[in-house]
Amino acid sequence: MVSVLTRTFGTENLELAEDVVQEALLQAAQVWPIRGIPDNPSAWLYRAARNKAIDVLRRDSRSVHIGSDGEENALPDNGASVPEILDDVWQEESIRDDMLRMMFACCHPGIPEENQVTLILKTLCGFSTAEIARAFVTSEDTISKRLYRTKQFFRHNNIRFDVPPAAKLKERTEAILNSIYLLFNEGYNSTDSEELIREDLIEEAMLLCKMLCENPVTQIPDTFALMALMCFHASRNATRVSPAGDIVLLQYQDRSEWNSELIALGNDYMAKSASGDSVSRYHIEAAIAFEHCTAKTYETTKWKRILELYEWLCRDFPSPVHALNRAVAVMRVRGPAEALSAIDAIPDKKRLETYYLYHSLLGEIYARLGKVDEADAEFEKALGLTNSESEKRLLQGKITRKGDRPR
Repeated sequence: MVSVLTRTFGTENLELAEDVVQEALLQAAQVWPIRGIPDNPSAWLYRAARNKAIDVLRRDSRSVHIGSDGEENALPDNGASVPEILDDVWQEESIRDDMLRMMFACCHPGIPEENQVTLILKTLCGFSTAEIARAFVTSEDTISKRLYRTKQFFRHNNIRFDVPPAAKLKERTEAILNSIYLLFNEGYNSTDSEELIREDLIEEAMLLCKMLCENPVTQIPDTFALMALMCFHASRNATRVSPAGDIVLLQYQDRSEWNSELIALGNDYMAKSASGDSVSRYHIEAAIAFEHCTAKTYETTKWKRILELYEWLCRDFPSPVHALNRAVAVMRVRGPAEALSAIDAIPDKKRLETYYLYHSLLGEIYARLGKVDEADAEFEKALGLTNSESEKRLLQGKITRKGDRPR
């Protein structure tokens, strides 16, 4: 809805499009509990947004313009053609095209990449400021400032609502892929929900990526590699949480319940990603996920190969989170003492201080080294940094077990 209305209003009126959609959602929140959820909720929401958009266009016809494919046209004085125009753009094929256009508009080169990703997560993916802050491992205030500056950029510049030329395609696509991956990660391990796994976000991320895989202008190796990575990860969803809602760690998951069709689909996308002469972070991460998905048992997992892949990932795409994940592989291959040294060697590990998985891993390492008090202290820190009830129960269990941890 935001994409379609941004096409109608123009990118300089992005906030106006968001406001119209927000008003439609608020109206639904007020009406549906009384009248019941309509048979077609999406159509109801569109009609509500459409009517509110018409009101705005008629009221502000002197200052608001409507456009199509980046070309703006003044609204007719009487507004008579507005409903037809809005209905014309609200078609499935047009919506898909507008979502792609919106993704590229958000990734304009005049906007810093972190702001590009932030805007996509906010406008297209529905992330709250808090969820975006956790995804970036930063503060909500920082995210709010990014959003404000980015929307100011749209207000002050005439940004075309269109797919960029081929020469600029790859750099703009990279920010889109990063946004999709962050969306998937929030669904895969939710930071702000009672449910650890949010299937709605996972499906949305995979749908957006599938759109890119099917569009000729975005069919690049990196896109296919990301789709493969998400297929591999999503294949394990059914076994990651117990019927009681508790986290089931990788070594205890029933591998016979993993989705073999998704694993096969991931292999197909990996094959498509093999063209070209460059390797992205998604290629390497997909290769790591492939090793986990194809290991018949936890004990036969090729941890040395996984460590090699993490070292490649950290060398070519350095980040504190990649380095933290590498430390897990180091612990499996070389033991907890080497893993602790690996964490100590992370250059910018201060960024991880607010990341609960950092303290959770430190707790595991100290536990394996027999340092129970240090382990409990780290688990307590991790406990205070997650809003996930499933994560909290897992961490609390590690604290209360104390000496009954694996050595």
